[in-house]
Amino acid sequence: MDLDGDGIPDIISGSWPGEIFFFKGGPNHTFAPPVKLKDKNGKTINIGGGRQKDNGDMILIAGDATFEKNDKGRDVIVYEGEKIEIPEGKSGGITGTASAVHAVDWNGDGVLDLLVGDIRGRVWLVPNEGTKEKWAFGEARQLTAGGKPIMVGGDAGPFACDWDGDGKIDLLVGDGEGVVWFFRNIGTNKAPELAAGVKLVKAGEAHFDKDVPKEARRGIRAKVCAVDWTGSGRLDLLVGDFATQKPNRPEPSAKEKAEQDKARKELETIRTRWQELYEKLHGNKRVKDKAERAKLEKEMNEVRQKMSELYKKVPQEYEDHGWVWLFKRKPKEAKATR
Repeated sequence: MDLDGDGIPDIISGSWPGEIFFFKGGPNHTFAPPVKLKDKNGKTINIGGGRQKDNGDMILIAGDATFEKNDKGRDVIVYEGEKIEIPEGKSGGITGTASAVHAVDWNGDGVLDLLVGDIRGRVWLVPNEGTKEKWAFGEARQLTAGGKPIMVGGDAGPFACDWDGDGKIDLLVGDGEGVVWFFRNIGTNKAPELAAGVKLVKAGEAHFDKDVPKEARRGIRAKVCAVDWTGSGRLDLLVGDFATQKPNRPEPSAKEKAEQDKARKELETIRTRWQELYEKLHGNKRVKDKAERAKLEKEMNEVRQKMSELYKKVPQEYEDHGWVWLFKRKPKEAKATR
């Protein structure tokens, strides 16, 4: 993908906060440090990001933000150069939109546009109104299929290609459940129009805690790429996922098991206290007295440290993995002749 038209492949990536990052390609397959893509008005692209609608006593920012203290000693959230002070009696939070991006010439004008999936399962088109050498991204609009806004099972990961071989660009979307969707282009390459989605790959499996298997199994949060992997002349699917499984470790000795069981019981107690402290500091009925809050925050830090020490003594119940699965395309059926 050559976004800046210099003849050298570049990389773009979505992110959990939601911003789109551009890695400019250099000589010998090297890449420059990432920069956040901006639209034609100089605003960082983060669809659905920024300050969210106030929810009671919570100030929530979706994006690449950080917490800091101002000169008054108050907590502030720093986002895109702005310092958002958290008023007395309110709490602050930082979340993300989980963007996934694919660069493609969606409207056949010769320049690369952006297809962006978000955590809610929507897919957006960010049109490039610039040139091959200098992009100028316009206002994002949500893509529709079958006359309705696309809304898959969360964590949309779009990929555009000519899946059905009719010469027109189609849309594939992986979702949070592990499903891969196919949206056929029933319009043209200049004006794509998508039919309702069809499942190409069924949902994956989500396992946690004691339910986790040891064997590798296809998970959730599908991210898809279409490529002729087998050299058959037809596109196959490469599907990335998020999966969990039990660690492959030897059984503990009797002494080790006793120590682990003891640590687990301590953890259960201390987690309960953590939840109580969290509610007192951040819940709907949070403590507002400054002295009492300071006391609770001190205890919370002590509890956090104790939890960290105990976690080191307790083996993980499961490990997180990101596998890539190959789905080979079935051969074309021979047409009957007479």
